[in-house]
Amino acid sequence: MILEESPDGEGGGEDGILLQPADGGSVRKGCNPLVQTQRSRLQNHRARINQQINKEMRMRTGAENLFKATTNHRVKETVALELSYVNSNLQLLKEELEELNSSVDVYQNESEGISVPMIPLGLKETKDLDLATPLREMISEHYGEDSTSYEVEIKKLMDLRQAIRTPSRNETGLDLLMEYYNQLYFLDLRFFSPSRNLGVFFHWYDSLTGVPSHQRTLAFEKGSVLFNIGALYTQIGARQDRGTRTGIDCAIEAFQRAAGAFNYLKENFSNAPSLDMSVASLSMLVRLMTAQVQECVFEQLTLAGTPQEPLSQMRLAQEAARVEDVYSLVYQTMVQPPVRDYVPFSWTTMVNVKAKHFRGLSHYYAAIALCDGPADSEIPKYEKAFLQFHVTVPEGPSLPVLLQDSEERRKLAKAHLRKAMMNHEEALRLHAVCRILRKMDLLQEVVSLAHRRSLAKYSEIDHEDDFFETAEAPEVHPKTHQKPEIKTPNFSQVKVTDIFHRLGPLSVFSAKNQWRLKGPIRLTRGEGGFGFTLRGDSPVLIAAVIPGGRAEAAGLKEGDYIVSVNGEPCKWGKHSEVVALLTGVGEEGVDIEVVTPQREEPLGLVDKKATTLASVGLLRSDKENGGQVTLPGPLLGWNKKAKRSQGPRRLQPFSAAADNTSASH
Repeated sequence: MILEESPDGEGGGEDGILLQPADGGSVRKGCNPLVQTQRSRLQNHRARINQQINKEMRMRTGAENLFKATTNHRVKETVALELSYVNSNLQLLKEELEELNSSVDVYQNESEGISVPMIPLGLKETKDLDLATPLREMISEHYGEDSTSYEVEIKKLMDLRQAIRTPSRNETGLDLLMEYYNQLYFLDLRFFSPSRNLGVFFHWYDSLTGVPSHQRTLAFEKGSVLFNIGALYTQIGARQDRGTRTGIDCAIEAFQRAAGAFNYLKENFSNAPSLDMSVASLSMLVRLMTAQVQECVFEQLTLAGTPQEPLSQMRLAQEAARVEDVYSLVYQTMVQPPVRDYVPFSWTTMVNVKAKHFRGLSHYYAAIALCDGPADSEIPKYEKAFLQFHVTVPEGPSLPVLLQDSEERRKLAKAHLRKAMMNHEEALRLHAVCRILRKMDLLQEVVSLAHRRSLAKYSEIDHEDDFFETAEAPEVHPKTHQKPEIKTPNFSQVKVTDIFHRLGPLSVFSAKNQWRLKGPIRLTRGEGGFGFTLRGDSPVLIAAVIPGGRAEAAGLKEGDYIVSVNGEPCKWGKHSEVVALLTGVGEEGVDIEVVTPQREEPLGLVDKKATTLASVGLLRSDKENGGQVTLPGPLLGWNKKAKRSQGPRRLQPFSAAADNTSASH
């Protein structure tokens, strides 16, 4: 469960969610882009920078082509000067975008409590897309229907795509993105044929660099939406009030879902056209999200303040060491090429600051555990815990002597506090080096508070007559009681109905199938009925044509699907409904329309069980079409890692196609 956002232009009400449309379409709507919240201003600024980067890159491409093509030295000098100017502009825009990506404080919770800021991601921006014309052409040419009768459906799809550009920062916004993500499954099957190109390019901007990318494949659209699902989870996690148990639980859930979205994208996509969706970037983001989950786990243990019992203090020290361990791994990932070339410097610095900060905390809690020490009767229990507490054995006396001698414990505690202060001082130094982090007072306040606390404890246990040389304290062994989970987004939580449901069941009426429409065909009843048998639902199949009967004379064939009876559409008709329409006709006969598939349909699409109706020569199936299915988990296809040599592959987003195309609650 994710905490809902208050109505500030990013939640419910007139500026956010449309509660119930009159036509029964999607109930979800994006935020009102005119509402000037901090987040909307930031995203609008990001969109403007993306557009400027796109313009400068087009100018650079044109100048480079001219430079290569011309042989005139004066023109070359002019073009070289122009290229220098364009590259300078691109560098400035890149720095401006990096500063926007570093504006993590905009996404933080505004409660009065002091908590370390988290790193969220901005959403990928996209260009306006006109799908109306190619969809109309496909409906007219492939499906043979009047495209003007589908204007409502086309508008619903375009409105839904427009809405996902400004999702609200709560569960409703996530549902909006997932609704469009699931709707792309139907769009792919309906309109994206392996033998026909719609001529549509999907344009998306890189979230980290602002560089535009475009592809014809629907997989790029779907992958970009999935990236934004993960990015929105990071924003939801960052804005939780982690001063409460509920807020921490919600933050953990959100960051785990974000890690799951990025990990799913990494495992199912390869050769991504944009850097933010590359394997290296997604691996870094997964590690960053799990590190932030681990930080929240540590914060859970400190909600009630510093525990007084030494074993609990040791547990806190090991939890802090675990947080430092995962942040150090994230830092190492960020400073490796190619990630270091486009990840904001402020992110890399903040991760390093957190690693130093939590290493300092691990030594601080180790020190106070040693200072408080166990009672004599509890030494055996503490001895077992201390055996696995340090990475290496501390210098000095043996462990039993250490636990019994308060003076030896004080010496080791001083060594730990010294390391704690050194790490916090290094964290403050790193914080001061980064211009953007210097503006983030909250992070500096948290680290400074921890440093002052370590210094105060050191002064408390320091004696004037301490002339011994402080030994080097060993590192605390990292350990956690709750490992982060990488949770794949639950795509089936949002049930959708195919917007273009009226085109017919996907088992027959899809982009990859070919068929020929016949009719209307006038049939009259003979002595043996109409001369054919029926089976299956949605659509009803002509299972057999009786030789010499009326159906054969009219040109009907085995394998035809009935799509209309006396002008009544029945693509989605149940077996019993079509039988009722046929049995209800008089001597004047009936007009039917059928489609003849151009490829053999598998028998599994229809029910093989049938009963004979001798009076009219029809077969009736015992199977009734329920008309409702739940979407299975989607499978993405771009360039599969195991088959890269085959080139781009068309999106196959779900594991199996059902006979009917709606999903419900």
